[in-house]
Amino acid sequence: MRVRTVSRAGLAAAMREVWADPSRRPYVEEGLAYVPVRDGYEADLDLPERRPYEGRSFQMVGDTAVLHGPRPTDEEVAAILAWRSPACVLYLGGIDGVRRLPSTEVLYGEPHPVCHHENGFRYWLNPAEVMFAQGNLEERRLMGRVVAPGERVADMFAGIGYFTVPMASAGAKVHAMEINPVSFGYLQRNVHENRLEERVRPENDDCRDLLDGVYDRVVMGHFDAPDFFPAALAHAEAGTVIHLHALGDATAAARAAAEGAGFAAEVTTRKVKKYGPHIWHVVHDVVLS
Repeated sequence: MRVRTVSRAGLAAAMREVWADPSRRPYVEEGLAYVPVRDGYEADLDLPERRPYEGRSFQMVGDTAVLHGPRPTDEEVAAILAWRSPACVLYLGGIDGVRRLPSTEVLYGEPHPVCHHENGFRYWLNPAEVMFAQGNLEERRLMGRVVAPGERVADMFAGIGYFTVPMASAGAKVHAMEINPVSFGYLQRNVHENRLEERVRPENDDCRDLLDGVYDRVVMGHFDAPDFFPAALAHAEAGTVIHLHALGDATAAARAAAEGAGFAAEVTTRKVKKYGPHIWHVVHDVVLS
């Protein structure tokens, strides 16, 4: 592969140059970037073609590589460093409790706040401090499509703004509630970064104490959401749509709770991602009448 060498800091500018080949991926190592060159332009080096990455799967959140599942070996970490040159590599052992605190181990570099770009939005977070579930990408896109401008929406477990940002961008008025003060700080920053202050009311406390009035839509993006479902029903009316996340099928419990609150409920279910053997992360769309 014919390349020119530039500083890592100058990579973005170099990729906009007429000689840069945008169809091929640059290679970054330490402080240097090797930028592919179009045919007909001079190059600094001719590098051997890189083999496709065949190692362990990982997620890039900003410039940080995040690994899940069994603890990675030193060889697996070395392969990721050679392939993507992340500034930091984190092993995520699990997520704990309502505050969704990640249990992380630093395998390379130093954890730090990063800016993750997704669907045209900017999300700031430190992956060592707060959760970011990239497996929910399609669900975040969907929430930005189903809301209507002017809807009053409760995001009961807002986190850093995973669902709040796309919904507010689509015109909804979002009451974003988050109990974890660290996540809440990033939520405020992401609302500001995406210029959505006029459409989002962020609050830091237990969502059961913050819900007020009646909502057109309620998003419950947490695996403990079925336990909080009665609180959502207390702030709903006929026509309210509740997006109830759960591990496994909670349809019967959702219908029973809705009937106990005086509603009939139409429930449709979709799978988001596999969470474990025979266990799925699902979303129940509950339409009340």
